[in-house]
Amino acid sequence: MPLPYPDFTERRFEVDGRIFAARQWGAEKAPLLIALHGWLDNSASFNALAPLMDSYCVLAIDFAGHGLSDYRPKGMAYYVWDNVSDVLAITEQLGGQQFSLLGHSMGAGVAMLLAATYPEKVEQLFLIEGVGPVVTRAEESPAQLYRALQKRIRIRDRGVNTYASYIDAVQARCSGRWPVSEAAASWLAERGVSRRPGENGQEEYYWHHDPWLVLPSPVRFTEDQVQQFLSKIIAPVKLVLGDEGIEQNTDRIACLQACQVYLFKGGHHLHLEAEVAERIAICFSECENDLQ
Repeated sequence: MPLPYPDFTERRFEVDGRIFAARQWGAEKAPLLIALHGWLDNSASFNALAPLMDSYCVLAIDFAGHGLSDYRPKGMAYYVWDNVSDVLAITEQLGGQQFSLLGHSMGAGVAMLLAATYPEKVEQLFLIEGVGPVVTRAEESPAQLYRALQKRIRIRDRGVNTYASYIDAVQARCSGRWPVSEAAASWLAERGVSRRPGENGQEEYYWHHDPWLVLPSPVRFTEDQVQQFLSKIIAPVKLVLGDEGIEQNTDRIACLQACQVYLFKGGHHLHLEAEVAERIAICFSECENDLQ
């Protein structure tokens, strides 16, 4: 079962006719911190960290196709820059004031793009295990499009993986591509797993994110383009990495005008572990104090 965590408020936002779900911690009058989760995760990714960021109003959004947010239209590709547009629209509904960004993995890529495109809006940038989106070299673009189109053909007739019990679905997440603890997987499952009647009459469980999320992006930025974005960021950056996480491109980090890097023991989802989350929160609070 999940570990207990402080109360949060469920929020809903409508953007272009689609509903986006979110969790909010902290007082609404506190400075706004938008938290952005990783690929195939959801806003529960911040259950351990968000309550510790107690000087902020933390709004953790479920990206389109994730958690309790609506899917994009059937057959539509999930481009990273569309997430930027969605987040910007939600902040406009909150008053369009300045805000800070907290991103993990894919969410770190979205946060980086938003901070580079609207540098005047972003006060602070907190990144965990990510310094920008996945890229494709220009000469590999035709092959990238081919892979995406071929998988699109195959996915139309493919069903989702199902499990005999809720616990089985949780355990499958524990041993996924980037393993997490059972407590962390249970948090993600709370808003990521659904049940339905199976063909044998028994209930079956499945991770209800949009199956089209697993498609390769037909088009990606190049590395040069990403580094151009990074060079436009003016907000101070705190980057947290796990010693067993994903290796990051040091050339990207060098593009940032003001960046402090912290290396902790842990894997790609280290922020979901209570002890590490506490240490991360302390590092992030130092950034706030530096600005006072």
